[in-house]
Amino acid sequence: MANYLVQKAASFRLDEIYQYSLNQWGEKKAKVYISELFDTFSTIEKNKLLSRSIPSEFSVRGYYYQHKKHFVYWKYLKSGEIGIVTILHQRMHQLKHFKNLPVV
Repeated sequence: MANYLVQKAASFRLDEIYQYSLNQWGEKKAKVYISELFDTFSTIEKNKLLSRSIPSEFSVRGYYYQHKKHFVYWKYLKSGEIGIVTILHQRMHQLKHFKNLPVV
C-alpha cells in the first residue's frame, strides 16, 4: 500500500498528461509514461529520489523532482504521507500554475 496521496490537482494533471500522450504517441506510450510517473511517486515516498525544495517565492513548503519533461511537486502531509500536489510540464510557467492550486 502506498504512503502517498495523489491530490486533486495532480490527479487532474495526470488525466491531461495521459490524454495528450495518447493523442500524440498512442495508448502504449501513454500508459508507460503514466506508469513511470506512479513509479516516481513510489520512489519519492521511499526517499530514493533527490528532491529539491520549492523556491520561497512559491509560498509553499514542499519539494519537486523532475521526471523527464515534467516536474512532480510534493509535500509532507499532516498524516505523515507524501502528498503529490501537482505535475507540471517544464514549459509551463510554474509559479503561475502553482499559486492557483487549492490549499490542502
